[in-house]
Amino acid sequence: MPYRNSIIEVINKLDTDLNKGLTKEECLKRLKKFGKNELNKKKKETLFELLIDQIKDPMVIILIIGGFISLFLKEYIDASIIFVVIILNSIIGVIQEYKAEKAIDALEKLSEPKAFVIREGFLQEIDSCDLVIGDIVVLEAGRYIPADIRLFQSNTLKVEESTLTGESEPVDKDANEIYEQEIGIADQKNMVFMSTYVTYGKALGVVVRTGMDSEVGKIAKMLDETTEDLTPLQKRLAHLSKLLGMIAVVICGAMFVVAIVQGRNIFDMLLLAISLAVAAIPEGLPAVVTIVLALGVQVMSKHHAIIRKLHAVETLGSVNVVCSDKTGTLTQNKMHVVSTYANGKLQQINDDLLRGYCLCNDACISQDEVLGEPTEKALLSFCEEKGFHKKMLDTEYVRVNEIAFDSNRKKMTTIHQRKNEYISYTKGAIEKIIYDCTSMLIDGKVVRMSAYDRNQILEIAKQVSADAQRVLALAKKKLKTPYEDAAESKLCFVGFVGLMDPVRPQAKEAIELCHKAGIHVAMITGDHPLTAFSIGQRLGIATQKNEVITGQQLDELSDEELNRIVCRSSIFARVTPEHKVRIVKAFKANDCVVAMSGDGVNDAPSLKQADIGIAMGFSGTDVCKQASDMILADDNFSTIVDAVKEGRGIYANIQKAILYLLSCNLGEIMTLFLAILCMPNVVSPLSAIQILWVNLITDSFPALALGVDPMEHTIMEQKPREPKESLFSHGGYSFTILNGMFIGTITLVAFRYGLDTSTLKAQTMAFMVLSMSQLFHALNLRSRINSIFKEGILKNKWLILTIVCSILLQISVCELPIFHVLLKTVSLNSNEWLIVLGLSISVIGINEASKWFAQSK
Repeated sequence: MPYRNSIIEVINKLDTDLNKGLTKEECLKRLKKFGKNELNKKKKETLFELLIDQIKDPMVIILIIGGFISLFLKEYIDASIIFVVIILNSIIGVIQEYKAEKAIDALEKLSEPKAFVIREGFLQEIDSCDLVIGDIVVLEAGRYIPADIRLFQSNTLKVEESTLTGESEPVDKDANEIYEQEIGIADQKNMVFMSTYVTYGKALGVVVRTGMDSEVGKIAKMLDETTEDLTPLQKRLAHLSKLLGMIAVVICGAMFVVAIVQGRNIFDMLLLAISLAVAAIPEGLPAVVTIVLALGVQVMSKHHAIIRKLHAVETLGSVNVVCSDKTGTLTQNKMHVVSTYANGKLQQINDDLLRGYCLCNDACISQDEVLGEPTEKALLSFCEEKGFHKKMLDTEYVRVNEIAFDSNRKKMTTIHQRKNEYISYTKGAIEKIIYDCTSMLIDGKVVRMSAYDRNQILEIAKQVSADAQRVLALAKKKLKTPYEDAAESKLCFVGFVGLMDPVRPQAKEAIELCHKAGIHVAMITGDHPLTAFSIGQRLGIATQKNEVITGQQLDELSDEELNRIVCRSSIFARVTPEHKVRIVKAFKANDCVVAMSGDGVNDAPSLKQADIGIAMGFSGTDVCKQASDMILADDNFSTIVDAVKEGRGIYANIQKAILYLLSCNLGEIMTLFLAILCMPNVVSPLSAIQILWVNLITDSFPALALGVDPMEHTIMEQKPREPKESLFSHGGYSFTILNGMFIGTITLVAFRYGLDTSTLKAQTMAFMVLSMSQLFHALNLRSRINSIFKEGILKNKWLILTIVCSILLQISVCELPIFHVLLKTVSLNSNEWLIVLGLSISVIGINEASKWFAQSK
């Protein structure tokens, strides 16, 4: 038990090196021996199991029974075609389910957590699943703990263990603790466990257990039993499919009863009713939607927006407020020092200023590259350029204690020992530092700081902030011991620097696009309000200073007061993570759909509170990423806007696919039901086999092609969609019903024309018009507002390919003798083909006319 052993005993037992870690070869050996560092996942259904699921559908079982009845009545051709259609439909269904599952698996891989390890003496970032026993792991605030780890070095480490122990408060950890007796995991202070995360401090540790051998692995069976939640849209569609299925069954049942009363052949009508019910029920709707969502998400991932939860895609189309971090999202995250203040003057430096920024700094240099947080990298680079080298200073001034940076305190302190003396350096926001100072350093001498001096320094800092620079102050203090409680009081002010982070070139254009699309952009930052306003003004986020709210003002406002003014505010400066949660709640209280970006461990609550939580891919902590719905791989604001645009496009495409399927299915029902009611003494316009064939070629493939339709050019000129908006809003009901009725009517027109020649000719013409009109109708769905000629009739190559191939197949069905026997068709002459094509294409003409009338009003 590692927690009862000293660190030397653990290291010897695991045969590893505290300083250099494991070699690459040893890691590969251990990975092969112990396996991947991951929990067993719920077993996926095999292709055979997916196929059985398709066949188990009640309507398919009824159709199978119909096939066997056909065999019993020696209708061998009909029976064969029924079984072929069942097999083909099942295969298509399996392929759809399999592709959807694979696409979702690919999404999970995109957001797998990482771990920082020391291997062969170098710090490396690897996938957590590649960790092995004996790896040396670096832990810091915001990082998920990737395995069970025995600590050997820790600094004010706190770990959130509620997922494992139920303890709601972060737990203090201490690498130096050793226990003689056996204790529970909640009391093991020298251990940290897989699936928990660091909330404060830093540590180094060695991996002692991985995967299913970890503490969380022992309860993995509970995790296996969890089921995947459907998105709200998928739930609504599943309910819609059942409802439509019941309606279709009732209509088909009524049609069967009417046919019996009319004295038609009982078996033929039973088979026809069953076939129509199978064709009319949109059982593939949820699968089509899942595929469209998953494929859309994969496209978004190529544009640096990694969607972690499918429901986020639906919500993106409704976003009307984007709350964005400034640093790295609206700016380039390329901090550099542009101003300095020391010895009471601007653009002055002294040794204490450079030494302090070099020592009170967690960035480091590895292989000639500066590694660390952007602000600290900029400070260290500046010091190195001026001849102050961190490696040399760290040896002379040994860090013996520290008070880590905290987003509420907005400062950090490091304590160093030089010979027998202790000195602390504190850096942070100038208003947090200067009021803790009682003296100041002028030309190497410590002098008393007066109220006048303090106000003068703050005034100069304000001027620097107004130039969009981030001001970071430095103070120092001599200490008697490294553990003084008052290490951050009665400080000596050394100076400050102004750092500039250039705005991203695409950000201003993206913000303009947001405003055009009816989306309010709010910038949230920890910077000084003047710095924030200057940058916001450059980006077009704010034009007036009264659009800025500070953290101090937020503290003074009640929730009701904040709710009233939040929608008029565009910049929130000097805010804490707690403020972010309040801001999101205030926007939501105004019925806004909020997207919120963040990167720190304390941002997780606000990301969860938002409708869409967005984590930064580069600078974001593991905790932040796990709490998010979406990860920005490039930390770029324009990527958020692109994701909103894609979200709108994906939802629109899903709506197109749904309206297409339902209007086509309604067309099939109208054709047969109206024929039986209005033509009681005439044969059915279509046979059962022809209905199943139409369902096969006009359902899934055109719907999927519409699912990847290029988005309309006006999509970002439209207002955000209401979250509870119906799929049939903006005329969707009338569009579906009228088109279904029109398709049914023109099919009956073709049937009636063919009756003058023969019954087979009439059925063939009806068969052709029903299938081809549905294929041409798919083009109408490209836009219900704009003409398809304006949108570009050839833009969706997959749809054109589907239509062309399906029409060629239908022509073959009509003209090849083999199909005459199988599908009971006959050849058509040129006049008949012109009538078929004319009637089929008329579905485009009637829709184009309706669009023209709608736009001319």
